[in-house]
Amino acid sequence: MSCAYKRILLKLSGEGLMGKQAFGIDEVVLDNIVESIKKVRKQKVELCIVIGGGNFYRGVNNKSKSISRSVADQAGMLATIINALFLKGALEKEGVLTEILSGLNAPQVVEPYSYRKAKELLSKGYVLIFAGGTGNPYFTTDTGATLRALETDCDALFKATQVDGVYDSDPKKNPDAKRFNQISYDEVITKELKVMDMTAISMARENKLPIVVFKQETSSSLVDAINNKGNYTTIK
Repeated sequence: MSCAYKRILLKLSGEGLMGKQAFGIDEVVLDNIVESIKKVRKQKVELCIVIGGGNFYRGVNNKSKSISRSVADQAGMLATIINALFLKGALEKEGVLTEILSGLNAPQVVEPYSYRKAKELLSKGYVLIFAGGTGNPYFTTDTGATLRALETDCDALFKATQVDGVYDSDPKKNPDAKRFNQISYDEVITKELKVMDMTAISMARENKLPIVVFKQETSSSLVDAINNKGNYTTIK
């Protein structure tokens, strides 16, 4: 089966790794993601991944008056490194060549990020996990994912969520919510749709990077979206 994409970036949420747990990583969910990645690799699609850290800590949601936003964001970036290590371990156990490149310097556990190093590893068949955000506070993992996708010349950014695309309102609260098959960057910004932060959407728009929003439900969800199957929304 041929595929229209040569290289993509997959954005996973930290919360999505929890499954039905209140905290941490659900091994069933992790195994599901590993199987999903293996299916994508069988189609010869080069894959980059960014994982949030919300299953441990989200700096952007910090409400503490005793902790600054900068410190909270650094804690969130460390959480993404933890998730990246678990995913790398699970992928390597299945024989998938994997490397972590981090925007936050933690040399004892992960390699520092460089777009030149990233492109070199991708050409050698590695799955790359970009951890540590951009290494700077005040940038979400959505923005970091968009930046990394652009730096590594990805054809599209695939964002895994808990719903099957972008809706005009929250489908969990409004049973009459309408799902878009396709929507423009400008519409997402104008309607203030909460699919990604506005910095990420603006960056994608300026560089014409398509964003595909899909529901990570089964091990076939990502490969189906890549092959134009099932429900999803394309932002472009």
